[in-house]
Amino acid sequence: MNSLERFMLALSRKEPDKVPIYELLVNPPIIRKIIGRDSLPDLVDYLDMDGLTAGEDVRMKQISSGIYQDEWGISYKVGSGEVTYPIKGPVRTRSDLEKIKRPDPDADYRLGTLRSYVKRFGGRRAVVFLGHDSFEFSHYLTGGLDKLLPLYYREPELAHDLAQVVSDYKVRVMERAAEEGADVLLTGDDYASNSGPLMSPKHFREFILPYLSRAIEVARRKDVPFIKHTDGNIWSILHILVDAGIDALHPIEPHAGMDIGEVKKRFGDRICLVGNIDCTALLPHGTKAEVEEAVKETIAKASPGGGHIISSSNSIHPGVDPRNFKVMVESTRRYGVYPLDESFVATYDKRDYMNRYRLGWTPAR
Repeated sequence: MNSLERFMLALSRKEPDKVPIYELLVNPPIIRKIIGRDSLPDLVDYLDMDGLTAGEDVRMKQISSGIYQDEWGISYKVGSGEVTYPIKGPVRTRSDLEKIKRPDPDADYRLGTLRSYVKRFGGRRAVVFLGHDSFEFSHYLTGGLDKLLPLYYREPELAHDLAQVVSDYKVRVMERAAEEGADVLLTGDDYASNSGPLMSPKHFREFILPYLSRAIEVARRKDVPFIKHTDGNIWSILHILVDAGIDALHPIEPHAGMDIGEVKKRFGDRICLVGNIDCTALLPHGTKAEVEEAVKETIAKASPGGGHIISSSNSIHPGVDPRNFKVMVESTRRYGVYPLDESFVATYDKRDYMNRYRLGWTPAR
């Protein structure tokens, strides 16, 4: 069984030969520390991972030192660890939205990275395309959550019109990605913080769900699985996501109170789970033994019966110790072989490696 077959079986909630390994993102500093060069495909081959992510290729222009602007007019800053984040958006009023220059979703260069990954890995490893529904780019365009969320109360029509503009574009890009050979579609909009969703379930249904549903429908029409990524504590909206028809959920953050074992019990017959080795404290600061124990616990909780792809609880960001990332991959290969040993599962599925981090743990100095 090759990596693609393994990945797709897990997404269909079946048991492959072993638990697949995948990361949504691996930041360049980590890649360079492991293989000495900035190449995600080479890293995936080196670690023998089962899938990798291709995002949309976006053209940026530098407008000042360390500040760049994309085709929508959103300004970004390059921070530490080469992480880029939005700092200013062009939409404040309806007039701004009407005047905004909408990028061409059919521009040929937009899927160049995806094509290169499909050419290299097609039929061997899962190529996941990272798209969006509407929420994330809506708050990028307005200049932040503090600008977007009040629109839900004060100007709901403008909030919907903005979401529609974003959704029209993103849906078309995802359609093209599936046509270019992406094996899986994923949307990356975050809906929650560690304490809970950024809006009420009522507002989620009104302002987010229609556009998420459009993205899911693209995957249905193109006959590819759909993974929903969202950070944070999403217990109060998780049933809404599952009912919407997602095939899988990523990353199920333990630091935010998302117990992957409990998600498996409640929804494991309906969705695949993609996660969830903690990247807030464990992967940056834990010991090799602690990472290995966390992997064993996560496999015991989420992998029985299939329907589990192991990953970090968000991404392999610049704060992660690359040695711990390698331990995570190696431990998964060692302990994630089907059929899982029943005594192994019984020993580890009641443990809680995150408990020490919730109790105010700080790394040794």
